[in-house]
Amino acid sequence: MSDEQQPVFSIEKIYVKDLSVEVPNAPQVFLQRETPGIEVQIQSKANTIGDGMYEVVLTITVNAKQAETVFFLVEVVKAGIFQIRNVPEQDLEPILAVACPNILFPYARETVSDAINRAGFPPVILAPVNFESLYQQRLMEQQQGESKIQLQ
Repeated sequence: MSDEQQPVFSIEKIYVKDLSVEVPNAPQVFLQRETPGIEVQIQSKANTIGDGMYEVVLTITVNAKQAETVFFLVEVVKAGIFQIRNVPEQDLEPILAVACPNILFPYARETVSDAINRAGFPPVILAPVNFESLYQQRLMEQQQGESKIQLQ
């Protein structure tokens, strides 16, 4: 196999694409004694940006509420530019949906924790995420959606 045919995977750049911190009920929330409930949402998507070049975007939203009172809302959009070449077509989607988010997640987790801490709250340390299981779940949902369409 020549060098031109060898699979290529490289991280070209990791960056913050967007960062939002809201503390809508300050300063009152800092006087609260109750601990807010934390809700975390994670999404990822990939875009082709050139020949063999892909941008993978990981969005993490953390919302802290107690009853109807919002303590904070933090959204971090961390992105990476990846070069992926000479990879079989069937392997490309799992790389973009599993491997790349796995690389981005520690950077995004640190940005989330830092943003929450700078907003005046104890840092929230996000638990590890199994992107492979999320990918498999999304595939199953797509297959079930297709079978529902075929049945109609």
